[in-house]
Amino acid sequence: MTFRLLSTAAALALTAGAASAEYSLTILHTNDFHSRFEPISKYDSSCGEEDNAAGDCFGGSARLITALNDAKARLDNYILVDGGDQFQGTLFYTYYKGKLAAEMMNKMGYDAMTVGNHEFDDGPEVLRGFVDSVDFPVLMSNADISGEPLLTDKIAKSTVIEKNGEKIGLIGLTPQDTDELASPGKNIVFTDPADAVQGEVDKLTEDGVNKIVVLSHSGYKVDIDVANTTTGVDVIVGGHTNTLLGEMDGAEGPYPTMVNDTAIVSAYAYGKFLGELNVTFDDDGVITQASGAPLVMDGSVAEDTPTKERIKEAAAPLEEIRNKVVAETSAEITGSRDMCRAVECPMGNLVADAMLDRVKDQGIEIAIANGGGLRASIDAGEVTMGEVLTVLPFQNTLSTFQVSGATVVAALENGVSQIEDGGGRFPQVAGISFAVDPSAEPGSRVSDVMVAGTAIDPDKTYGLVSNNYVRNGGDGYKMFMDAQNAYDFGPDLADVTAEFLAANAPYAPYTDGRITIKE
Repeated sequence: MTFRLLSTAAALALTAGAASAEYSLTILHTNDFHSRFEPISKYDSSCGEEDNAAGDCFGGSARLITALNDAKARLDNYILVDGGDQFQGTLFYTYYKGKLAAEMMNKMGYDAMTVGNHEFDDGPEVLRGFVDSVDFPVLMSNADISGEPLLTDKIAKSTVIEKNGEKIGLIGLTPQDTDELASPGKNIVFTDPADAVQGEVDKLTEDGVNKIVVLSHSGYKVDIDVANTTTGVDVIVGGHTNTLLGEMDGAEGPYPTMVNDTAIVSAYAYGKFLGELNVTFDDDGVITQASGAPLVMDGSVAEDTPTKERIKEAAAPLEEIRNKVVAETSAEITGSRDMCRAVECPMGNLVADAMLDRVKDQGIEIAIANGGGLRASIDAGEVTMGEVLTVLPFQNTLSTFQVSGATVVAALENGVSQIEDGGGRFPQVAGISFAVDPSAEPGSRVSDVMVAGTAIDPDKTYGLVSNNYVRNGGDGYKMFMDAQNAYDFGPDLADVTAEFLAANAPYAPYTDGRITIKE
């Protein structure tokens, strides 16, 4: 099968001959919301009420409700679905876990969602509570959950809903490496996405369902691969890589991206956009037309008053924590996903420096922070604890341990092994420098590793600090699981970072070449 990338104009003109009875459907979709119930700034962080009133903020549940109500009022036939990762990202999740997400999604009237990796951040128990609370199916096809009693018979691989007299099959996908990205426990086995999708497509087709939508929290490249290696999938609603598709700045491809007869869509993240895909099917369930765009949730979208008041009420217990000013920065501390998962970034240096500074008197020489653990930037001026917690929302603790120089190099190789895919394992570091050749094969990309200005010794034992997630094998850092003298119960990483900022206020963000990317 071949991969065809069509422009939106070409997608509009996509035809497959006249059909005796066409069926039109609009798919409204979100993905990677990450507990952004309140409006966000252009940095994907918190946005104050004054800026919101001035029209400078995006998203938030109250805007999303308005946009959904407007869309539903003008559409004859639609479904509303989510591509996963409702959990994690702000103090709302820290305080409410999945309860507020369930409340808002029920209010918005979702028809289905897939399980994202972050839905497993607090293990199967919290996910089970969420599943029990929502009024729609939560799907995941590529996981064997038969050994996990909390989820057995609670999460389906696929489901069928009926809209305007036609059956629509919905299939869920979650990242195959969720066991490395989150905390699903040892009772769940994740499997190949394409095989899982094809298995569910075949079952649905046997039952007479010929309009099939995959809700995929697997990333844009995996979605393209699934479209290329399966048959019978009409639409893939994406997530996981925060991919923006469309004709606006920052888009990674057209909306929809057509791969053979499959339309792939994604709407960035954090509720900044509401995806709207309009598709027409012929009698055989083949798409004859596909068009649409992610609709930006900017200041021109009014906020629904009851929803805004409910979020304000939910935020009340959080105010004292997040409004506390802890430091000041002289310039924006850039922590964007694109940067911190590919190159040395100012936020990565801040966090790694803070980690190393806290434990340097314990014989620790090297700090490694996973770039995927950095979730936002911080703008110039006063820094609140809420901003720090938005950057570092996972409640990770400092972990100290000892490994050989050879293990350190293996860890760095793991960290840069997915650089082309924006993998969250990319290492932000302190106390160490290295060079990366992204064009080399994974496993042989790292060179010129220096510790305190001296070439690393493969046989020497080094003291490291990271977070407890990485030390316990998260993001592929399995080489740290058997480390010597490991202690995973240090202070919270957000507290360590806030205290380091305060001690160095006004903090001046910087990069210094500790990570070199070879051209």
